[in-house]
Amino acid sequence: MRKAFMGVRLRRLREERGLTQVALARALDLSASYLNQLEKNQRPLTVPILLKINAVFGVDVQLFSEDEEARLIADLRDVMADPGLDEEIALTELREIASNMPAVGRAIVKQHRRLRQASERADALAMRLGVGTEEHEPAQLMPFEQVRDYFYAHHNYFAELDEAAEKLFAAARLTVGDCAAGLKRYLSDRLRIQVVIEAPNEQTHAQRSFEAPARVLRLSSTLMPGQLAFEMATQLAYLEMGDTIDKLARDAASGSEETYRLARIGLANHFAGALIMPYGRFFEAAERLRYDIELLRQRFGVGFETICHRLSTLQRPNARGVPFFFVRVDRAGNISKRQSATDFHFSRVGGSCPLWNVYEAFSVPGRILTQLATMPDGRTYLWIARTVSRGHGGYGAPSKTFAIGLGCDMSHANRLVYAKGLDLKDQSAAVPIGAGCKICERPACPQRAFPAIGRRTAIDENERRFTPYPVA
Repeated sequence: MRKAFMGVRLRRLREERGLTQVALARALDLSASYLNQLEKNQRPLTVPILLKINAVFGVDVQLFSEDEEARLIADLRDVMADPGLDEEIALTELREIASNMPAVGRAIVKQHRRLRQASERADALAMRLGVGTEEHEPAQLMPFEQVRDYFYAHHNYFAELDEAAEKLFAAARLTVGDCAAGLKRYLSDRLRIQVVIEAPNEQTHAQRSFEAPARVLRLSSTLMPGQLAFEMATQLAYLEMGDTIDKLARDAASGSEETYRLARIGLANHFAGALIMPYGRFFEAAERLRYDIELLRQRFGVGFETICHRLSTLQRPNARGVPFFFVRVDRAGNISKRQSATDFHFSRVGGSCPLWNVYEAFSVPGRILTQLATMPDGRTYLWIARTVSRGHGGYGAPSKTFAIGLGCDMSHANRLVYAKGLDLKDQSAAVPIGAGCKICERPACPQRAFPAIGRRTAIDENERRFTPYPVA
């Protein structure tokens, strides 16, 4: 683990509380000279000192986390990839801002998002007034993207939902791995709701349909027991946690009705996963089984994707799991789900990297693939990828297939069963990937699909290279 020099953050913490160096040093049981060296980045912050800061001030040590710094760097890179900026900012400069001036960095990201949203609203208004052109179409932030950003900002963890789900699990006397019967009983006895499992409507193929006036919850007979439990838990979220979900959804929506409704669905699904996989039991099992997804599936009675999604939410302050990045993609490279408890995320500009093993998973359906992958900033990740397929009806009926990716920083890889047989110390074994071709800094990638934004391409009609779009 590299040394953590966090002098600026420590000094800001002291100034926010109106303390002198002597007073803070006394509170932390340090000498004033040692604290002075910490604030000047002449000494690194150690774990014992971080624990003292947490004990004395109640400050989450995430404030001094390298992962938090890397998340900010990733966000700043997205800002600087804006085609409207006529300036190339080096990664070292962004790292300097994130490390020594994190509040300034967060302000830059926030202002850029506000500017982008204002620009999108102006573009939309221009189009409605008929002054837009085909060459100037609005790059409107879609409601699902707003919800995605909201979950990302919260590290994919909502304490009020997780804690309430754990209490309800106990109150309803549910059983790990077989929640469906208990949830059906709870809905009937406590809420007077009849659960009917029947063949799906041939027109809508609805898996869940709630008739509020009749107090009837209809579920598709094509669902597996774990899926039945999840759908009942989702409906229960709306009924039992409506006020909490409503408050969080309005916070995510910023006035957009469609974003609000999508956020409610996402938050209800979050609660459902937390109910059938209660935090304490799931966290203990994940640690004990070394995050073996197949064994966790057998233990909790749900599918591969559901387990992966739940693993990406284990960020309770006093019981943190491996901070995972969860993603679901289709064959065309469209990312339909993206949840992150860590700093890693692919850019919103220009898609993702074709060298990522999530795409290779389609060539070997149902098999778990592992990959060590290094990003341009030097950070290495362990990735797990596997396809999942779902369908309805009989022969010839439509089905859908996705690849699920679950990744974590190399510093956590030895906690995973999937690191077995991999040489985690051999950096040359890692595949160099990027956040997306348009912002990727790798100059000699033969798989590059677009020239990098903000960098001039070397164009020579008398020469053809193996690497496309060489940088001038």
